[in-house]
Order: sequence, then structure tokens, then C-alpha cells
Amino acid sequence: MNKSLYLFVLLPGLLCSCGGQRWTESVEDGYHLITQKGGATLGYSPKSGISIIQQDGYAFKDLNRNGKLDVYEDWRQSVDVRVADLTAQLSMEDIAGLMLYSSHQTIPVNRNVYNGKTYTESGVRAWELTDEQKVFLEKDGVRHVLITAVESPETAARWNNAAQSYAEGLGFGIPCNNSSDPRHSSRADAEFNAGGGGKISMWPGSLGMCATFSPEIMKRFAEIGSVEYRALGFATSLFPMVDVGTDPRWMRFCYTMGEGTKLATDMARAYCDGFQTSEGDAEICDGWGWNSVNTMVKHWPGTGACNEGGRDGHQGFGKYAVFPNGNFELHTLPFTEGAFKLEGKTKMSAALMPDYSACVGIEPEGVGSGFSKKFIQEMLREQQNYDGVICTDWIITHDEEGVYACAGKPWGMETKSVAERHYKVLMAGVDQFGGNNDRGPVMDAYRIGVKEHGEEWMRNRMRTSARRLLTNIFRTGLFENPYLDPARTSEVVGCPEFMQEGYNAQLKSVVMLKNHAGVLPLEGRKKVYISERYVPAYVGFWGEQIEERHIIPLSKELVEKYFEPVSTPQEADVAIVFIDSPNSGYGFDKEAARKGKDTGYRPISLQYSDYTATYARAQSLSGGDPYEESTNRSYQGRSVKTVNKGDMDLVIQTKRSMGDKPVVVAINVLNPPVLSEIEPYADALFLLFDVQHQTVLDMMAGKEEPSALLPFQMPADMRTVEEQAEDTPRDMRCYQDADNHVYDYAYGLNWQGVIDDERVKKYK
Repeated sequence: MNKSLYLFVLLPGLLCSCGGQRWTESVEDGYHLITQKGGATLGYSPKSGISIIQQDGYAFKDLNRNGKLDVYEDWRQSVDVRVADLTAQLSMEDIAGLMLYSSHQTIPVNRNVYNGKTYTESGVRAWELTDEQKVFLEKDGVRHVLITAVESPETAARWNNAAQSYAEGLGFGIPCNNSSDPRHSSRADAEFNAGGGGKISMWPGSLGMCATFSPEIMKRFAEIGSVEYRALGFATSLFPMVDVGTDPRWMRFCYTMGEGTKLATDMARAYCDGFQTSEGDAEICDGWGWNSVNTMVKHWPGTGACNEGGRDGHQGFGKYAVFPNGNFELHTLPFTEGAFKLEGKTKMSAALMPDYSACVGIEPEGVGSGFSKKFIQEMLREQQNYDGVICTDWIITHDEEGVYACAGKPWGMETKSVAERHYKVLMAGVDQFGGNNDRGPVMDAYRIGVKEHGEEWMRNRMRTSARRLLTNIFRTGLFENPYLDPARTSEVVGCPEFMQEGYNAQLKSVVMLKNHAGVLPLEGRKKVYISERYVPAYVGFWGEQIEERHIIPLSKELVEKYFEPVSTPQEADVAIVFIDSPNSGYGFDKEAARKGKDTGYRPISLQYSDYTATYARAQSLSGGDPYEESTNRSYQGRSVKTVNKGDMDLVIQTKRSMGDKPVVVAINVLNPPVLSEIEPYADALFLLFDVQHQTVLDMMAGKEEPSALLPFQMPADMRTVEEQAEDTPRDMRCYQDADNHVYDYAYGLNWQGVIDDERVKKYK
């Protein structure tokens, strides 16, 4: 661009000038950047139609296009003052839009519609806005967008810029507060190559982070994660999930902070501190800044793992949490003592998400946590003085379609209207509706409130939520510059340094349970046989069909860097078997319920072989669903088969083929398995938590020494699983192996034997 054209583009944005100009403007990739001496860096899009105001030599964005500098546009003012000014200007419709959190968005995906056509048909670029996104940004005023998947870091950055430009040209120019669920998981079969970079750094799953027993590692992950998130355009993390894993059967057990309340509390604090805190030049004020990501800690009051029988509250058959031992308060501690008592300057988690569950005998109205005045207004707002954003879990205001249908989750409010549910949420003290793109029901709820409390009272109620929501947008700098440099995003996200730190954490998360006769580490270049897995087709939790898979856990080329790969057990010096923990489904047989054979309830098994629930409760502690005739959800005497029983067979078959030669078994753990069926056939036994399988090769070759500890108990059998209490941690009889090691909480081996270090003393 020549100089004259450059001036032609920029000069129309200058509305007034007084004093010497202290700023310069440059044209970047898709936006303009204003750099100021002693002032805020501004980013804006000429396409949005906003102008730049100059005052006292500084530049400001005229976000509402009124030709004057409003208080909320003045970056010299405090966040509180700016928020108050903007909140006072917003209509109730504007605030209703702020209260929405979008449905899951993928960038791109062929089912999305672009100008009335599918992505493939439309020929648009991957980062362009869908028709749906334009509608909910403009018509419904949505500014909180949940991104579930993106094609690449560059695509994420360019989509962010497109969305921010679109939002900047609407109303008061409120930027998008984009967010993501966790996205640092590892691909098991991928070779670690820090120099090759990646779409994002790869770290252990939540249980793996807890298996390190190191809040310092968690904090370092969060510091790196925040930089990557902001480079992708995410200013909010819908995490951490700090539920204590008190029931080993729960489908989301692998996302918990383990079975130790103290460790979970310290890990929650480390996560929030690391993600929220900006330092040095990145800090804007009070620890918040350009590297800050609002954490949405979940699921308050931490009772997801307490759902009876290990079932999950995403569906009606798992809506009720029970407390056989009265341990409700224990589950709140990672919030009240961790996420709400940060060591850094941000002090508390910026946001919070309540649980789906209806807590039997605890919640006086029998409603899910997102509707509960006791859990939200009384316990959080009044007792804990929590003033952050509270957002419901997704689609709790939608209609339920039966206990086995994956639809809305209005637990305890099933018979109420959608508007009444929204109103109930507002009256409970919640600020935001997860998974809702339509502000119509929010306005319906507002009108109900006006009739009951008067217009002034209800306006103040809505403005209170607006204040909280806007605060999280202002203090992360989005009003000044929400735009990204796609080239820098590609450089930062998944850079070699971050990839290396992630892999180092993976290594520290691998638990060695057994090392019979010191078979590991291996000496010399051994011949290694790796068994191929087969998993048959099955139906997933969401009703999706999972196709059958033949899985080769590691490539021949990767194995060759450590050992000599061979094709048969007969040739091998040692064999490795990679398997998953047992998958028996989620505690309900939909077809049996549909056909009226029985109530549909089934046990969730943690053993590989077929299981019959002899020791289950004869009478359930929960029931009374309006979509069920029976109030008894017992599954006593009913049986279930495990999808991956073949994993057990594979271990046994491999050992028989190897004879006296050692077999190493590595289990990717989603839930703690009953090991009596496979441990006798394993000479060495590792637990993995969503890490790259290469970590096992590093251990076997002696390049790394195991150091991780069990963040939960390993049950001796299914009887102890059935007899443990859903609300109580560490109440099982633990498995004892052939070497007389008991697989209890904080147990783990290194090359010298059982680990007994400061971590064990502190947390066990």
C-alpha cells in the first residue's frame, strides 16, 4: 500500500484531535493496530465501521459510533468505572444477549451453513462465519461463544478476527469472549517430536496431572495453556473440573482431580492461578492482562461423582446425586479452599458452572444445582461472597424427552415451561445460560420478574449479571484489542518449548504399579513384540455408533528408535500390550426400557468379564422421575457385558504365547479397573492417563524413571465397588498384587521400589 492510500484509509477514522499525537497506526493481517506511548494498544477492524477518537494525544475506539468518548471507551478509567458506564447504557435486550453462552461451534464443519450452502458447497474459507453465527451475534446479541474444534491455529486466529470485526460493528461494540473446553489432550499413537511442533502442546489428562502429585506442574501447564488459549482467541476456559472422584464408575471420572480432597484443592488453585494471572508487560491491572484466561471452575457443588450407581447427570437416568454417608460439604472444598483462595492477584476464579445433578436430601426443592437458590444464592453469593460469573451447564432450560434421551436437562423443573426455567435460574442467582443462542426466553423470564418484583427491581437484577459478565471481558483487554496476528498464533501454539514441557509432564504422570523381579528397565536392544488391539463396534454415551477398530498402538518406525520390533511373540524378548480400562456402558439399557422389558437400569462394571450385580442395593436411594413409573432405580441381579473384554483376552493370550518371557501391560485409564483378571499375566504394569504411548518406551528403555502416584484407589473386586458410598473418597478395599503391593491412594513404584517421598507424606 502506498503512502497516500494509507493516509486515505486512516484519516476518516480520526474524529477530533487535540494535543500532540502519541500514537501510531499500522495495517496488520486483517485489522489495524494502534500503538501508544504510555497508553493502551488498540486493535480494530475498518470493516466494522467504528472510528478512532483522539483525546489528550491518545487514541480511543468509538465503539458505539456516537462521535464522543464514552467512559466505557476510555481505557484510562478503571474496569469498575467502565463496566458501570456501559451497564447503565445497555437495554434489557442487550443484557439478555450477554447472558447467553452459545451452543458448541466447530470451525469449520460441513454441516454448518454458509450463505445457505454447506461448507463444501459454499467454497468459503475455513474461518468465515456461518449463517448461524451471524444470526446469534447480531439478532440475539450473543458475545460468549464456545469453540469445540478448529482446523488449525491459523484458522482459529482468522475466525476470531472475523467474529470480532462482526461484533465490533454492532451496538456498543462489545467484543466476543470466546472460550474452549480442554484441548491439550494427547494422541496416543503420535510420536513425540518437539521440533515438529503441533496444533497445541500435549499434556496428560486431569487424572494424569493429579498423578504427578505436583501443583507446580499443574500451574506451569496453566501458564502455558493460557498463552496458547489467548493466541487462539480464547479468553475463557470452561475448566477446571474440580469434582472429587468419589465413585470410580462415573463416566467423567477421568476428568476429575482424583480421589484426594487436599490434592484436588491444591490442583484447583494452581490451575486457576496459572490461567488467570498475567505478569510483567502482559499485566493490565490486578494480575489480569493479555495472558489471562477466565477460568470457569466446575461443577459446583462438586457432586457429579455422587450420582447414584456411577451414572451421569447428562441424561435423565443419572440425574440424582446421593449422599449415603452425608459427605456433601467435602465436595465443596476444592472450590471454597482452592479456586476461591488463589495465591495470585486475581484472588478467585472468574467464573463457575453448577452441576446438573439434583442432590437428594440436600437440595430442599429437589431441583438441579443450576436452579438451586440454596446452592447459588445462599452458599455462593452470601456465604462465600462469590461475585464472579455463574453459568449454567449446557441446555438445562431445554425440554427433557425421556430418561434415556439426550436432550434438555431441566432436573426438578421438568414440568415447567422454558420461560419459567429461565426465571428460576435468574432467581437462584445465576448470570448466564449455557448452550442457549436465543434471548427470547431470557426476555420472557425478565417479564415474569417484572410482574412479581416490579420493573426497577428486575432491571437491577439483570444489570447485576451484566456487570459480572462485562468485568470478565474488560479485564482481559478485549475491549482494547481482541484481534490476533495469525502468523504469531502459528508460531506460539504448539511451539517446541511448549511441546517439550507437555511431554515432560506426560512422563511424570505414568504410574508404574508392578515391576516383578525388577524386569524393567530393559538392558540392551531387546526384541519387542507389540500386540494389535481389536475393539468391536458399540454405541457411545451420546447414542453415536462407534465403528469397530483394529488398533496398532505404536508404529514400527518409533519402536525401532528404542528396540528391535518383531512380528511374533516367539521371536520376542519382551511383549507390550496396550489396552483401555473396561467399558461396560453408562448404567442404562435404552432398548430394554423402550420395549418395557424392565426399568432399563444396569450396573456399571469395572471388570473386563461379564458382571452380575449381586451386591447392589435392592432399593435405590433416588427416584421419582416424572418420566418413569417406578421410583426404584435398582439394578440388583442384572448383568452387563464389557465392550472391550477382548483387552483382557489379549493380555492373557500374549502371556501364554510369551511363556516365561516378560509381558508389559499399559492401561489407558478412564476409570479404575479391577485388575484381578489381568495383573497375574503382567510382569510389569503401567497406568496411562491420556498420554502418548511413547512414554512407556522411555520407561522401559530406562530413559526415564517412573515417579507418578495413584490419584485414586484400585478396587479389589466389584463387590467393594458396589458397597462403597458414592459420596465418600477412599472407602474401598484395594487390590493386592502377586508381589503383595496394595494399590491404594498415593501408591506407585520407581526403580528402587515403593515411592515414599514428601508428596506421599503430604497428601496420603
